[in-house]
Amino acid sequence: MPAPRLRSRSLRKVFRRVPGGRTSIHYKRKKHKQARCGNCGAVLKGVPRELPYKMRSMAKTKKRPERPFGGVLCSRCMRRNIIDKYRQ
Repeated sequence: MPAPRLRSRSLRKVFRRVPGGRTSIHYKRKKHKQARCGNCGAVLKGVPRELPYKMRSMAKTKKRPERPFGGVLCSRCMRRNIIDKYRQ
C-alpha cells in the first residue's frame, strides 16, 4: 500500500526497473494540458507542455515562439489580427 500522500489521482505511476532486478513504482506529477489559442482555441505549436517548475527554469525564448502574440494566438489568428489592424 502506498503512503497516503501518494494515493492521489493527480500523480501518475511510473514503473522503474531498479538495479536489484525488481520493479518499483515512482510517482510523478501529471503534465498540464496543451496551451491553446486565445481566439480560436487551437493547440499552440512551439509551446512546451511542461510542469511549472520546469517552465520557470527555461529560457523565455524556449517557452513560446518568437513572433507577435507568440504563446497567446496561433499563427493563423495572429496573421488575421495583424492584417485587420493594418486595414483600419
